[in-house]
Amino acid sequence: MANSKRVNLSTPLELIGRSAEFQRIVEVLARDGDLLIVGVPGSGRRTLVRGAAQEVGAIVLDVDCIRATDGQRFLQLLAEAIAQNFEPVLIREWLAKTAGEFFAFYSEGNSGKLKPLRSFNQKQLWQAFEMLIALPQKLAEDIDKQVVLILQSFPHIRSWDRNGLWETTLRQEINQQNRVSYVLIATIAEISNHPEENEYPLEIVQLPPLARDVMAVWAREMLHADGLTFDVRSLALQLFLDAVQGHIGDAMSLIRRLQTLRRPDGLITEQKVQIAIEGLLKDLSIIFESLLMLLPASQVHLLECLAIDPTDKPQSREYIQKHGLSRGGSLQGALLGLQHKGLIYGSEQGYRLALPLLALWLCQRLS
Repeated sequence: MANSKRVNLSTPLELIGRSAEFQRIVEVLARDGDLLIVGVPGSGRRTLVRGAAQEVGAIVLDVDCIRATDGQRFLQLLAEAIAQNFEPVLIREWLAKTAGEFFAFYSEGNSGKLKPLRSFNQKQLWQAFEMLIALPQKLAEDIDKQVVLILQSFPHIRSWDRNGLWETTLRQEINQQNRVSYVLIATIAEISNHPEENEYPLEIVQLPPLARDVMAVWAREMLHADGLTFDVRSLALQLFLDAVQGHIGDAMSLIRRLQTLRRPDGLITEQKVQIAIEGLLKDLSIIFESLLMLLPASQVHLLECLAIDPTDKPQSREYIQKHGLSRGGSLQGALLGLQHKGLIYGSEQGYRLALPLLALWLCQRLS
């Protein structure tokens, strides 16, 4: 199969049952608003924001907060994102006038890297942070453009920002800067995590799983563009939908696998879908095993229970007794922990596993 026939599965994401969310994000960014985008990994949070930023002609700065293991590292990642998206001459001017004591710019071809000069003590680190967080606003004014700063997995900074000083300062900047839109990307659990939201309000956009019929239409279109179609005489489509459970990321992975299993007639049979699922689970097994090793035992046990025996009432006496779960605070803590990690939905989605292929793998592993 020629590579030219392959489709970019992320491009039409805002059109797959997400048009209302996409339009809302565009409207918020167009008026220089700030957003909290919540959903599970693979639900299309970052892709929607990038598409909306492009729609309003904004420059996108993207910082993955999981990589920020401390304040110094966060500073470095933010500096790199700024340097990658603005002209070196503007950054050099800023250094000469404001921050030459703390940062240096290293040329690399037509762009370069902005880096802290050294490891700072706490006072110097904070001074450097205050200078850097104000820089996107200044650069946006210089070139008369809007900036969208995406902070992926934003709650991760709390692992080192114990007193909330960095987060509070970021939220103050969110409230004050009129050329920079801040977009915090997090799991659904983040919605109820901020009592001070009234002081620094953020528009909240939730991305639930796609409806089954919407996912069916999208999957057919993606495969049809590659000359493939589900065999209507089989349960191939139903098997596909059961496997992905409205999760865009897992659906993309499964479609890519199906593209490699092409038959001469282009039909996707039930057997082909099953082969694709088994192959994916095998490839993902190391990742899933590593994930379980990082979780507390109570969360692993609960995750396994919810995979093999889904329920919307895990706190019920019957479910606790049936699976030997701990009562009270321990169970509630495990539920909240799994929600914060984006591994399960909350009560609104019946506490089901957020990553359908993980659920399938766990069922297979425990059978």
